[in-house]
Amino acid sequence: MAFGKKNHLVGLDIGSRTLKVGELVESSRGYSLKRFGTIDIEPGAIEDGLIKNPENVAESIYQLFKTAGIKEQNVAISIGGYSVIVKKISVPSMPEEQLQDTIQFEAEQYIPFDISDVNLDFQILGDNENNPNQMDVLLVAAKIGMVNDYINLVQAAGLNPCIIDVDAFALQNVFELTYGDNEDNVALIDIGASKTSLNILKGTTSVFMRDVSLGCGQINQRIMTQTSCSYEDAEQLKLGNRLDQISQEDLNGILTSVVTDWCTEIRRALDFFYSTYPEDTIKKVVLSGGGGNISEFRQLLAEETSAEVETINPFINLQVDSNKLDASLIERMAPQAAICMGLALRRVDDK
Repeated sequence: MAFGKKNHLVGLDIGSRTLKVGELVESSRGYSLKRFGTIDIEPGAIEDGLIKNPENVAESIYQLFKTAGIKEQNVAISIGGYSVIVKKISVPSMPEEQLQDTIQFEAEQYIPFDISDVNLDFQILGDNENNPNQMDVLLVAAKIGMVNDYINLVQAAGLNPCIIDVDAFALQNVFELTYGDNEDNVALIDIGASKTSLNILKGTTSVFMRDVSLGCGQINQRIMTQTSCSYEDAEQLKLGNRLDQISQEDLNGILTSVVTDWCTEIRRALDFFYSTYPEDTIKKVVLSGGGGNISEFRQLLAEETSAEVETINPFINLQVDSNKLDASLIERMAPQAAICMGLALRRVDDK
């Protein structure tokens, strides 16, 4: 979904708790990180991908760009959650131009929404392995109302939304930049404040995606329930600050309970993948988002999945000028910056 003309874009990740913005410059030596910044938004301003307080969020976006010193107005953003459907389907082999005309009919049987209420996009993946007369297509459907809400939000902040991507695709972009060519089956899992995105790759092809409503905000909610504190105080307690309000033992108990729930949900999603691809094995799990920082989660997930689990650093293959950028912020926010950096890699004329 492209709305602009200029090639260069800024990546803007509109999270339910934190906004992230990044600007990359490409040269013969690779990518350089020109600008990066974050800002927290009020709890409840965005819930389950729905913008509840657009004025507040638009003002936060404006302030973020101002603080980060970004003057470029053309941006790439992404959406996710239950208002977005990504599904691999098989259709009769045909030229792309013909599929453009018939995709609405083909998609109707796979989309649980009224087809007139969604924007559709697709990418042809190639011939179907089991049927030479069919081809595999990656279908993307997003509710028109949600797309319009994000366009209006970004425009209210004085910006031009040139590309609207999907969270899982943005994560795949930065994974490919960070890890290079990949031949194994890999699960990319982004755990944000209120949503977790799962994208399973076979080589460079996405074969399974799922979003589930769980995230780091659950830890805050449990702390709030136990201590009757505010969301902001719960965030500090979660980070290990001001432990006078909760014992380390109780905090560890909350953390263990929440990450166990995460692993259970992820295991269910992986089991569904294995039922479809019984011959395959996921060798590696790559985490991003705030959940990627939690060592207990990484350890438990490795046990549950029998796979190598690591947290992505999207800055590792970028040239970063530590004299112009806050090195401590870059290091601290690395896992949470993955989607933002994946968006910053986009260009208006790419696919």
